[in-house]
Amino acid sequence: MAPAASLSLCLCLLLASGFGHAGKLLVVPMDGSHWFTMQMVVEKLIPKGHEVVVVVPEVSWQLGKPLNFTVKTYSVSHTQEDLNREFNFVIDSQWKTQQEGGVLPLLTSPAKGFFELLFSHCRSLFKDKKLVEYLKQSSFDAVFLDPFDVCGLTVAKYFSLPSVVFSRGIFCHYLEEGTQCPSPPSYVPRGILKLTDTMTFNERVWNLLSYMGEHAFCPTFFKTATDIASEVLQTPVTMTDLFSPVSIWLLRTDFMLEFPRPVMPNVIHIGGINCHQGKPLSQVHYLSSHMKGGAALGDEFVPY
Repeated sequence: MAPAASLSLCLCLLLASGFGHAGKLLVVPMDGSHWFTMQMVVEKLIPKGHEVVVVVPEVSWQLGKPLNFTVKTYSVSHTQEDLNREFNFVIDSQWKTQQEGGVLPLLTSPAKGFFELLFSHCRSLFKDKKLVEYLKQSSFDAVFLDPFDVCGLTVAKYFSLPSVVFSRGIFCHYLEEGTQCPSPPSYVPRGILKLTDTMTFNERVWNLLSYMGEHAFCPTFFKTATDIASEVLQTPVTMTDLFSPVSIWLLRTDFMLEFPRPVMPNVIHIGGINCHQGKPLSQVHYLSSHMKGGAALGDEFVPY
C-alpha cells in the first residue's frame, strides 16, 4: 500500500512536468469511498503551492463537507432522499448478483437508475453557465478526475485540458481501448469471471464470450453518459473517444497483482489505497501476571 504522500508526490511531479511554477488543478471527483482516497491526495497538493478547485454537486454524501481548498457547487435535479433510495437499489442488486453470479443482474435491474442519476450530474454541471464561464476563465493546467461517472472526462475534453485519471480500474473494456494496451481474451481473463491466467480451453471460450458481451452491452449501459457528452461537446462521441485523450492513468493497483500484460508509459500503478486513512492505534499498557514456577495466569492489553 503506497502512502498518500507518495501518491501526491507522484502526481505533483507529473503535473508539474514542463512548468517552472506550481500548477492550477481542476478536480472532478466521485462521491463516497472514491472521494476518501482522492481527497488525501488533493490535500497534499495544497502545501506544495498548487491551486486546487474542486467541482461537486450540491447533493452528495461526502463531497459537501468543509474542505481546505476552493469548492464550486452546482445544483442538481434530485434530492438526498432520491440519492439514498437509488443507492439502496444498488446494494440490494449487488447482494443478489453475488448470490447468482455475474454482473449483468446488477446493471440491468432497477439499480441502473443509480448510474443514470450519477450520469445526469454532468448535464447539471454544464447547465450552470456561471460555473462553466468561471472554469473557462480560470486557465487550469490539468483536470484530476475519477472516471466513474464519466463527467470528468467530458469536462477535460470540453476545455481541452490534459487529464489525470485516478481510479482502481475501469468498468468494461475502455481501459484497454483508451490506453491501447494489448489485452487479448485468449490470455487475459475478464475481471467479472474471476478466472486465473492459466485458463483451460473452455475457460478461454467463456472469456472470449464475456469480452464480446462487454462490447455489445457496455455502449448501451453508458448511453446516457455519452448522450450528455455529445450534447455538451456538440458532436457525437463514444466512451472510447472520452477515454483515449487521457494524459496519465494513476491506477490504484499493484503491478504485481495484475495479470501479465504490457502497459503504456502513461499508465502508472501506484498501489492500492481504497478507503479512508486509518487512525493510529491507541496506546496500550501490557499487563502480565504469573503463577509460581513461571506459569502465566493471563495476559491483557489495557488501553489508557
